[in-house]
Amino acid sequence: MRIGLLGGTFNPPHAGHLLLTLTALRRLGLDRVWWLVTPGNPLKNNAGLPSLPDRLALARSLARHPRIDVTGVEAAIGKRYTVDTLAYLRARCPGVRFVWLMGADNLAGFHHWRHWRRIAELMPLAVIDRPGATLRATRSVAATALGRRRLREVEAPHLADALPPAWAFIHGPRSSLSSTALRAAAAARRGQEA
Repeated sequence: MRIGLLGGTFNPPHAGHLLLTLTALRRLGLDRVWWLVTPGNPLKNNAGLPSLPDRLALARSLARHPRIDVTGVEAAIGKRYTVDTLAYLRARCPGVRFVWLMGADNLAGFHHWRHWRRIAELMPLAVIDRPGATLRATRSVAATALGRRRLREVEAPHLADALPPAWAFIHGPRSSLSSTALRAAAAARRGQEA
């Protein structure tokens, strides 16, 4: 079984998450993608974050696809950091070939994540291009440090079988949607209505 993992607060989930997921399913030859809806991002201010059950429900209503599973596994296992969640999943599912999925904007700041090098050692990484993030991502600290382990894009279907650290940068249809922009637009609308 080849499973992609897409983590985030999904606040709110949007068509960009779905496009990234569908691109990964197709380009990486994955059997499934699990959305790991986190209780809260340790690198962000989580004040005002909607409840996990609310975000799970919204994500499930968007991800109506037979090969996408929406989970709250981090809350269920009591983990806060990606590195701990991925180590848990690797230990719990030894026969599964996992691939960590991230947008290119996340690769640009990946070196700020707790034990980011360990994450790269746990499973291959698939970086999906995002508008405005291509150059920042491919020139980032993490991309430079892992540069010799980068697979060519044509090798992406073999990424799940690659010995980590391994990663690939995937081009394809891109969405300019972001949860941050959607929250800002919603706040602006509420301000106009007041």
